[in-house]
Amino acid sequence: MESSIFNRKSAITMPAALIFDMDGVLVDSNPFHLRKWIDLLNEHGIPYDPKELPSQILGHRNDTAFRRFFGPDITREESRRLSEELEARFREEFKPHAKPLPGLKALIGESHRAGIPMAVASSAMTKNVEFIVDALGFRPYFRYLVTGDEVSRPKPDPEIYLKAARKLDREPAACVAFEDSFVGIEAAKRAGMKCVAIASTFPFEELEKQTRADLTVTSFEEVNLERLRLLVKDAPGRRRPRENYKL
Repeated sequence: MESSIFNRKSAITMPAALIFDMDGVLVDSNPFHLRKWIDLLNEHGIPYDPKELPSQILGHRNDTAFRRFFGPDITREESRRLSEELEARFREEFKPHAKPLPGLKALIGESHRAGIPMAVASSAMTKNVEFIVDALGFRPYFRYLVTGDEVSRPKPDPEIYLKAARKLDREPAACVAFEDSFVGIEAAKRAGMKCVAIASTFPFEELEKQTRADLTVTSFEEVNLERLRLLVKDAPGRRRPRENYKL
């Protein structure tokens, strides 16, 4: 009897939804992205600082990074062409290496069994998101894939996370986002969500000290629903009020 009462109370305070970034969260793809960016910049004779490059491109939408390196006057057409070229190279090289980060599959399975809806909110182009999710076999678990192609304002703007919450019909404050980058964590926090920082791309100490993440871990193996429940135990209602539907 006591156990069933505890389970009912726990269910009330479970996260309303889980929303995952992709690169560096679902998969360890960022080293591959970094190499392809280095190749592209070298081909075009564009200088860069190897120490600064990861924070300048990882977590950012490609058009933002292109303006940084190719100049603010780069056309939308040229940016799109370069992005298609860059990401086609990435997909070809990364395909044999696509596997979920340690502990991720267990968390997704546990959340699915608990009936918690899940989505992806990634700055990557739709082709990349579908490629990764399908390569992992995770498509049945995610109700929505929200990509950089669907928003006008990239991370750290919260638009992509607010859109994911709206699609899931959940209050952002009751959702938990998973991120690995500085701009991604900031986007989730600006959306009003709880955020778990995964130290797969940047050092644990930097994420813990320099971001507003609610929890920083080295791996999904440190995350389970009970730990996430504690993050949202004081969150407001799970479903979005009707008047908040329009972004």
